[in-house]
Amino acid sequence: MRASVAGVCAFVVMAGAALAVSPAQAKEPAACQAISFRPLLPGAPDGVQDAGLKPTKSGRVEIKADVQGGNATNYFMTLKGNKVEAGTGGPKVSDGCLKAKNVALPYKTQTAGACTGERFRVVIERQGEKRVAQFFGLHGEAWEHCSSAVM
Repeated sequence: MRASVAGVCAFVVMAGAALAVSPAQAKEPAACQAISFRPLLPGAPDGVQDAGLKPTKSGRVEIKADVQGGNATNYFMTLKGNKVEAGTGGPKVSDGCLKAKNVALPYKTQTAGACTGERFRVVIERQGEKRVAQFFGLHGEAWEHCSSAVM
Protein backbone atom coordinates (compact mmCIF):
# COMPACT_ATOMS: atom_id res chain seq x y z
CA MET A 1 0.00 0.00 0.00
CA ARG A 2 2.80 2.37 0.89
CA ALA A 3 4.50 1.79 -2.50
CA SER A 4 1.32 2.59 -4.41
CA VAL A 5 0.80 5.87 -2.48
CA ALA A 6 4.40 6.87 -3.20
CA GLY A 7 3.90 5.98 -6.87
CA VAL A 8 0.75 8.09 -7.10
CA CYS A 9 2.50 11.04 -5.40
CA ALA A 10 5.44 10.77 -7.80
CA PHE A 11 3.06 10.70 -10.78
CA VAL A 12 1.21 13.80 -9.53
CA VAL A 13 4.48 15.71 -9.02
CA MET A 14 5.74 14.80 -12.52
CA ALA A 15 2.38 15.70 -14.15
CA GLY A 16 2.33 19.03 -12.33
CA ALA A 17 5.88 19.80 -13.52
CA ALA A 18 4.90 18.97 -17.11
CA LEU A 19 1.87 21.25 -16.91
CA ALA A 20 3.98 24.08 -15.47
CA VAL A 21 6.28 23.99 -18.53
CA SER A 22 3.55 23.81 -21.20
CA PRO A 23 1.81 27.19 -20.63
CA ALA A 24 5.12 29.10 -20.84
CA GLN A 25 5.89 27.47 -24.17
CA ALA A 26 2.38 28.18 -25.50
CA LYS A 27 2.77 31.94 -24.88
CA GLU A 28 5.68 32.33 -27.32
CA PRO A 29 4.65 34.58 -30.26
CA ALA A 30 4.26 32.86 -33.61
CA ALA A 31 7.28 33.05 -35.94
CA CYS A 32 5.04 34.36 -38.73
CA GLN A 33 1.65 36.00 -38.28
CA ALA A 34 -0.75 38.15 -40.27
CA ILE A 35 -3.36 40.66 -39.17
CA SER A 36 -6.06 41.77 -41.61
CA PHE A 37 -7.91 45.09 -41.52
CA ARG A 38 -10.88 46.54 -43.42
CA PRO A 39 -10.90 50.00 -45.01
CA LEU A 40 -12.89 52.92 -43.65
CA LEU A 41 -16.39 53.41 -45.00
CA PRO A 42 -16.90 56.45 -47.26
CA GLY A 43 -18.15 59.54 -45.46
CA ALA A 44 -15.63 59.58 -42.63
CA PRO A 45 -14.74 63.02 -41.24
CA ASP A 46 -11.68 64.72 -42.74
CA GLY A 47 -8.35 64.35 -40.95
CA VAL A 48 -6.52 61.31 -39.56
CA GLN A 49 -8.95 58.52 -38.64
CA ASP A 50 -8.41 55.19 -36.89
CA ALA A 51 -9.02 52.26 -39.24
CA GLY A 52 -7.96 49.41 -36.96
CA LEU A 53 -6.08 48.39 -33.84
CA LYS A 54 -4.62 45.05 -32.82
CA PRO A 55 -2.59 44.50 -29.67
CA THR A 56 -0.15 41.62 -30.23
CA LYS A 57 2.58 39.97 -28.20
CA SER A 58 5.02 41.69 -30.55
CA GLY A 59 3.56 45.15 -29.89
CA ARG A 60 0.55 47.29 -30.69
CA VAL A 61 -0.30 47.57 -34.42
CA GLU A 62 -2.60 50.38 -35.60
CA ILE A 63 -3.82 51.29 -39.07
CA LYS A 64 -4.81 54.90 -39.64
CA ALA A 65 -6.04 56.79 -42.69
CA ASP A 66 -5.72 60.31 -44.00
CA VAL A 67 -9.25 61.33 -45.04
CA GLN A 68 -10.12 64.15 -47.44
CA GLY A 69 -13.62 64.85 -48.72
CA GLY A 70 -14.96 61.83 -46.84
CA ASN A 71 -12.64 59.35 -48.62
CA ALA A 72 -9.42 57.77 -47.37
CA THR A 73 -6.49 58.93 -49.52
CA ASN A 74 -3.66 57.18 -47.66
CA TYR A 75 -3.50 54.40 -45.08
CA PHE A 76 -0.48 53.99 -42.81
CA MET A 77 0.71 51.72 -40.04
CA THR A 78 1.75 52.85 -36.57
CA LEU A 79 3.75 50.62 -34.25
CA LYS A 80 3.83 51.43 -30.54
CA GLY A 81 2.33 54.84 -31.34
CA ASN A 82 4.92 55.81 -33.99
CA LYS A 83 3.96 56.34 -37.63
CA VAL A 84 5.84 54.12 -40.08
CA GLU A 85 6.83 56.19 -43.09
CA ALA A 86 6.35 54.63 -46.51
CA GLY A 87 9.34 54.01 -48.71
CA THR A 88 10.96 51.51 -50.99
CA GLY A 89 13.59 50.41 -48.46
CA GLY A 90 13.21 49.00 -45.01
CA PRO A 91 13.28 45.56 -43.44
CA LYS A 92 11.69 42.65 -45.25
CA VAL A 93 9.71 39.63 -44.14
CA SER A 94 10.96 36.35 -45.65
CA ASP A 95 9.37 35.00 -48.82
CA GLY A 96 8.32 31.85 -46.95
CA CYS A 97 6.40 33.86 -44.35
CA LEU A 98 4.70 35.99 -47.04
CA LYS A 99 3.66 32.90 -49.00
CA ALA A 100 2.31 31.30 -45.81
CA LYS A 101 0.12 34.39 -45.32
CA ASN A 102 -1.11 34.39 -48.95
CA VAL A 103 0.93 37.36 -50.21
CA ALA A 104 1.85 36.49 -53.81
CA LEU A 105 5.44 37.15 -54.90
CA PRO A 106 6.75 39.30 -56.40
CA TYR A 107 4.60 42.14 -55.10
CA LYS A 108 4.33 45.75 -56.25
CA THR A 109 5.18 48.72 -54.05
CA GLN A 110 2.63 51.50 -53.70
CA THR A 111 3.66 55.13 -54.06
CA ALA A 112 4.68 56.74 -50.76
CA GLY A 113 1.78 58.70 -49.29
CA ALA A 114 -0.81 56.91 -51.45
CA CYS A 115 -1.38 53.54 -49.76
CA THR A 116 -4.90 52.40 -50.61
CA GLY A 117 -6.72 49.11 -50.96
CA GLU A 118 -9.85 47.06 -50.61
CA ARG A 119 -8.39 45.36 -47.52
CA PHE A 120 -5.14 45.64 -45.60
CA ARG A 121 -2.73 43.15 -44.05
CA VAL A 122 0.22 43.44 -41.70
CA VAL A 123 2.59 40.46 -41.86
CA ILE A 124 4.88 40.10 -38.83
CA GLU A 125 7.86 37.78 -38.72
CA ARG A 126 10.12 37.03 -35.80
CA GLN A 127 13.75 37.23 -36.96
CA GLY A 128 15.85 36.28 -33.95
CA GLU A 129 15.27 38.89 -31.25
CA LYS A 130 13.61 41.42 -33.56
CA ARG A 131 10.17 41.48 -35.17
CA VAL A 132 9.70 42.82 -38.70
CA ALA A 133 6.31 44.11 -39.88
CA GLN A 134 5.30 44.73 -43.51
CA PHE A 135 2.07 46.56 -44.38
CA PHE A 136 0.13 45.72 -47.56
CA GLY A 137 -2.99 47.00 -49.35
CA LEU A 138 -5.05 44.63 -51.52
CA HIS A 139 -5.87 45.68 -55.10
CA GLY A 140 -7.93 43.08 -56.93
CA GLU A 141 -6.14 39.86 -56.04
CA ALA A 142 -2.67 41.34 -55.50
CA TRP A 143 -1.22 42.60 -52.24
CA GLU A 144 0.85 45.76 -52.74
CA HIS A 145 3.51 46.83 -50.24
CA CYS A 146 3.01 50.11 -48.38
CA SER A 147 5.67 50.16 -45.64
CA SER A 148 7.98 48.10 -43.42
CA ALA A 149 9.48 48.53 -39.96
CA VAL A 150 11.22 46.76 -37.12
CA MET A 151 8.87 46.51 -34.13
